[in-house]
Amino acid sequence: MSLYRAIATVGGLTMVSRVFGFARDLMIARYLGAGIMADAFFVALRLPNFFRSLFAEGAFTAGFLPLYSEILARGGRSAARAFAEAALAWLLLVLLLFSVAAQLFMPLLMLGLAPGFQDEPARFALSVEYTRITFPYLLFISLAALYGAVLNGLGKFAAFAATPILLNLTMLLALPLLTPVLGNAGLALAWGTFAAGLVQFLWLACWAGRDGFSLRLRLPRRSAPVLRLFKLVLPAAIGAGATQVNLVIGVILASLLPAGAVSYLFYADRINQLAVGVVGVAISTALLPMLSRHIAQGEAEAALTQQNRAQEFALLLALPAMVALLVVPYPIISVLFERGEFDAATARATADALLAYAIGLPAYILNRTLTPGFHARQDTTTPVRIAFGIIAINLALSLLLMPWLGHVGLALATALAAWVNTALLGWLLLRRRQWYMDARLKRRGWRILLAALAMGLALWGLNRALLPWYGQGEAWRIAALVLLVLGGMLVYLGAALAFGATRPAEWRSLRRR
Repeated sequence: MSLYRAIATVGGLTMVSRVFGFARDLMIARYLGAGIMADAFFVALRLPNFFRSLFAEGAFTAGFLPLYSEILARGGRSAARAFAEAALAWLLLVLLLFSVAAQLFMPLLMLGLAPGFQDEPARFALSVEYTRITFPYLLFISLAALYGAVLNGLGKFAAFAATPILLNLTMLLALPLLTPVLGNAGLALAWGTFAAGLVQFLWLACWAGRDGFSLRLRLPRRSAPVLRLFKLVLPAAIGAGATQVNLVIGVILASLLPAGAVSYLFYADRINQLAVGVVGVAISTALLPMLSRHIAQGEAEAALTQQNRAQEFALLLALPAMVALLVVPYPIISVLFERGEFDAATARATADALLAYAIGLPAYILNRTLTPGFHARQDTTTPVRIAFGIIAINLALSLLLMPWLGHVGLALATALAAWVNTALLGWLLLRRRQWYMDARLKRRGWRILLAALAMGLALWGLNRALLPWYGQGEAWRIAALVLLVLGGMLVYLGAALAFGATRPAEWRSLRRR
């Protein structure tokens, strides 16, 4: 049950973060809507987060954690601390050099990320200004990721999982506090992003110190563990970059569409990422150190069991989430965001994008259960090769679908590409005999799907019954959404128990632990 306990810890804190994240997004929607200023800020937020996957969680953790776990098991805490300090020295050097270069060449970076903005000088200038402020967030959050990986390797997941809460709280406070001072809500959010990165770094550095893992700053020096780290991180960085390129392709192509397209995709992706963040990130965060430990100790069967249970847990939550977003996307977007500058037309356009994104939701989450199977075996190259193929598929689908479906076609292309990515990862692990679906996963997978479909049918009927409520005041609209959520959850839980997709004893056991 240690896997479920770790998933519950990370997932629970991530859920709290998402609640604050929704409050933040509601505030952003109210202040910015979906116009030029909103597009500029979302691009400014996307750029450091794109490189974050290269220098932080995506690539660095994939290379660092398996090595760190191996050194910790064989050499003890002192050897593991020395390795972490060496990694910190090199990471800080690379980030400082890269950040300075990015500040100098920011207009060129913006031309690559949002070429469509060039035709609108005001939107382009705002994007460059905001991104120069938000970019140092990359430095702080990457250093925070190192400390988080150290804590996760020690089996302590809570502190790192809580950092997004600090991000959302800081940005949430920045809007009402800084907007009157700066006279610009986009500028307030940019500075809020900068402050959030610093707060997260200090938080994790303090927690690592409390656990006896304060890291001293050293001069970068070559060593055998560091060279092994670079050999693992570089392919993982390329792979993480390939994954992010799929998202950037959407931003680039959306910048060529009428104003608002970037914002529609952002708001829709925020809802879609709720399940990916709470379930997918929690599973991958908990699974990687556990798989690394089992594989390092030669416990192949235990590693297989952990991976299958992670996939079962993923399906149990991902399939109903997908069905719900396919059945009732508009009520979700309308009730959550439709106020202030976010009007009914914006809500409809965003809901259409959400429906398309939802098609790929299970693939996004299952991907988080398959990729650790490669990284835990210190194979960061294979996912890279797959990722480059996915870039081509995503670009081809985007160009094919965008003329017909506009921004919705971009979301659909991303979803379809995610399914191809997941299928290839699973096929390769199966071919290598490093993973296969055990009897329990086969038995429960189709039952989970049946329970999710039963919930979808109930949601469709309940939504039709609640249609008059949506035309009433704010309280009635919120009440309708609450009833949809609670009704869907109750129907799904009942159907899952009735079909045997899960058992009450398992949840009682998890709760006791």
